[in-house]
Amino acid sequence: MFRRMLGGVAALALLVAATPGLAQDFSAATLSEGIRTISADAYQGRYPGTEGERMVLSWLQAQYEAMGMEPGGPDGQWLQHIELKRYTPVAGASASWTGPDGQSHVLTPGTDIILRADTNDGRAVIREAGLMFVGYGIFAPERQWDDYGNADVRGKVVIVIAGEPEGALFNGAYATNYQSDEYKADEAFRRGAVGVVTLAQGDVNSQAWQRTLRGSARKRTATPGAADLEFSATTLPETAAAWGAAAGVDIGALEVTGGAFKAVSLQGVTLSIDVAETIDTLVTHNLLARIPGTEHPDETIVYSAHWDHVGGADQHPGVTGDQIWNGAWDNASGTIGVLEMARQLSAAPRPKRSIVFAHMAAEEMGLLGAYAYAADPVWPLATTVADINIDMLPLSGSTRDVPIFGKGQNELEDRLELLAAAEGRYVSDDHMPEQNFYYRSDHFPFARMGVPAIMPWHGWDWVEGGREAGEAAWKAKFGADYHRASDEWSADWDLTSAVENLTLLYHLGLDLANSEDWPGWKPDSEFGAIRAESAAARQ
Repeated sequence: MFRRMLGGVAALALLVAATPGLAQDFSAATLSEGIRTISADAYQGRYPGTEGERMVLSWLQAQYEAMGMEPGGPDGQWLQHIELKRYTPVAGASASWTGPDGQSHVLTPGTDIILRADTNDGRAVIREAGLMFVGYGIFAPERQWDDYGNADVRGKVVIVIAGEPEGALFNGAYATNYQSDEYKADEAFRRGAVGVVTLAQGDVNSQAWQRTLRGSARKRTATPGAADLEFSATTLPETAAAWGAAAGVDIGALEVTGGAFKAVSLQGVTLSIDVAETIDTLVTHNLLARIPGTEHPDETIVYSAHWDHVGGADQHPGVTGDQIWNGAWDNASGTIGVLEMARQLSAAPRPKRSIVFAHMAAEEMGLLGAYAYAADPVWPLATTVADINIDMLPLSGSTRDVPIFGKGQNELEDRLELLAAAEGRYVSDDHMPEQNFYYRSDHFPFARMGVPAIMPWHGWDWVEGGREAGEAAWKAKFGADYHRASDEWSADWDLTSAVENLTLLYHLGLDLANSEDWPGWKPDSEFGAIRAESAAARQ
């Protein structure tokens, strides 16, 4: 544990002051100029697979080469090649269920059930698979919660309730990973299920159903490393109730929120589906640079940021007005933050452990570059010490607070708290639990694989003006420019807070790179058990 090295704020302050190479000099002007460069119209909104991608990665590579940095990608290359499969539904999907009496009941796609093929070949044909109701579909040993119990779901279709139980057991206002469809698919697949059916909240006219229905008609990009289920589906509570009634089970009467529930088989009820999708491939790339460690080069600290944005007119046909979404804040700012982090660290004495600077692709498409890295890591995840992610640098004057995504998850925040306290600052949560921010940027694919990950956010507690002024200013900026064509560079940006946060992250990463310890997960984190599986690699 790192506490054996850092005895408190005073000890950390002495360590920072006394260690050669810890001096750094982030420049607001340099940050601003870099952001201006890669968010210019010529970069076309930096959409994956376009000329804009080629330009930004070429520019970044030239910057690293000028620093004398070595490539950090596969086989000594700068780029990690990524092929993303994109699926488009084909008309003619069908579904039906059969009860113990042998009678078949047709389910109308779009009205009774919403279907997607999840297989690598884009075709799912299921004939009379058994059904198992598994409550929320959650297995959380650190919370003494197990919806599956001893149920054998191999070859079956599991029915799950959307979301997670309310209350402090599942982190209160801040959702855990257990609420996500992706987690439930992973857990079902791990146990051998062939498909997952999620119960919609409301009827066919509800916003939830209509939103899912619209999404089911769109092209989607498969997440690298995701569960290879045959299919996923959404259905209505009354349809599930009919399945239960046929099996003699009143699903609506089952108590699923207290922690004692165990999966229930719908004996004699089977589901058949036939759904197909066409597949095309989008090729994109992560770019990685590396400072090799002097003593433990196989142990790695990662600084990450996504280089992509949402493109231009080709990606948004029919849009009038500004035809390029420049993405200056999101995430040219974080991209340049990682680049300047590398510039500062490359000027310090080489650390004991290696440091990788990872510019991730396709974050705006669903964190896909980071997921691709996590599924096929260049540097082993078992010996990756931490991921420090930078997405959308703060644009304000000095702040007292250093909000982070996922407060309470891992011990990186304790290290950051010591560094912040030495500057008269404090670490807080992100203030917006409804946004589920912890699961929405490139740190999360690392966390999902057990690597401690942290992402600082925008402070609201301004030194000049306090929280009221800071909160109002941030909400106004976010509301005006987030994922809009108006997200453009401005010479008027105040990057004071960005410099302050980058300075903290510099010390955080360099301290980790010169230590022998391994930050861990908090006892109630859902990711601790995953990390524990690779403990032997860190002995």
